[in-house]
Amino acid sequence: QVQLVESGGGLVQPGGSLRLSCVVSGTFFSIAAMAWYRQAPGKQRELVASITGGGSTNYVDSVKGRFTISRDNAKNTVYLQMNSLKPEDTAVYYCLIRPPLGPYWGQGTQVTVSS
Repeated sequence: QVQLVESGGGLVQPGGSLRLSCVVSGTFFSIAAMAWYRQAPGKQRELVASITGGGSTNYVDSVKGRFTISRDNAKNTVYLQMNSLKPEDTAVYYCLIRPPLGPYWGQGTQVTVSS
């Protein structure tokens, strides 16, 4: 059974930082293409960042230079380091195992950026 468990969300002031973690079990994590998505109230879910099994990364333009996706295959974990957070980053953040091993979604973690 494939499971993804996200953590690390919370309330942070504008300009602050958070690190999200997603622990994966039940699949061959080291070769899995992974991604972080987010969904703000009233908006569609959007791709934030992705990382291949080989470590290649991509980002949506709105987070380039502020967010970093990484993975630790020894810990079956993918991370999203978020710096210089803005109110518009407020959303539920979801971890995804991308095809062909997925898609499998995590339950989401709330990130709120507010003063």
